[in-house]
Amino acid sequence: MSPETKSTETTNQLELSDTIDLKDLGTVHRLGFGAMRIVGDGVWGEPADREAARAVVRRAVELGVDFIDTADSYGPNISEEIIAEALHPYQEGLKIATKVGFARTGPNKWVPVGRPEYLRQQTELSLRKLKVDSIDLLQLHRIDPKVDPEEQFGVLRELQDEGKVQALGLSQVSVAELEAAGRHFTVSTVQNRYNLTDRSSEDVLRYSEENGIGFIPWAPISAGELARPGGPLDEAAKRLGATTSQVALAWLLRRSPVMMPIPGTGSGSHLEENLAAAGLRLDDDTYAGLEAAGR
Repeated sequence: MSPETKSTETTNQLELSDTIDLKDLGTVHRLGFGAMRIVGDGVWGEPADREAARAVVRRAVELGVDFIDTADSYGPNISEEIIAEALHPYQEGLKIATKVGFARTGPNKWVPVGRPEYLRQQTELSLRKLKVDSIDLLQLHRIDPKVDPEEQFGVLRELQDEGKVQALGLSQVSVAELEAAGRHFTVSTVQNRYNLTDRSSEDVLRYSEENGIGFIPWAPISAGELARPGGPLDEAAKRLGATTSQVALAWLLRRSPVMMPIPGTGSGSHLEENLAAAGLRLDDDTYAGLEAAGR
């Protein structure tokens, strides 16, 4: 049976991924939803159809997603606003993660800003936009190289101590930076680029496994040449009756028990396609073949 046709009573068509217990946050399913692409082109401005974007977010939750990842810089602001418009008041068990630390100056332009007063300001604004008293998971989008990392980590800990955030995470960091942040607060998640063809964060993944940290791979379905017609990913997808995106996501889910892919889309059909990857099981030979091809 292909993943598109698998069903469970609770998800109205799709099989849920297994779960992970995150420090300071609780239990969520490992396959979540990334809300970067529900805004305009270049992750900038309004989507073409705001109601359609709200519908995608609502549908994700209907299908069983209980972990949504966004950022103040998506839009900016617009992604957080759409999530609140679509889902508030939030159902029990749903976790919303957001990020601060990037300012935007235009489409596809990202500027790290880690001044403590800026991180605090943006957190306060995210609380307002998401319509919550405390953010489930706040992640530092980037460590600003112009600001002492200790100051950036320190203000995140202060925000947690004040009850404005429940759990804390980091994005695109090294093991050394994870260890440095860990001296200030408990790191619940790390969000680094990782996919079939980019394993540059292998050491961070290993550290996450050893320390019980959720690893959120961004660009999870990027596969380059592997996805070309006749390529290893394409051949595996045809053999399994799946799409290349589903196979890439299924590979990630099998790769590590702390892996938490959050494929993003503004399309309802792509959303259902991506989430159906939770029901796809890769046999040993397929998994090993993709592992070797990706390296």
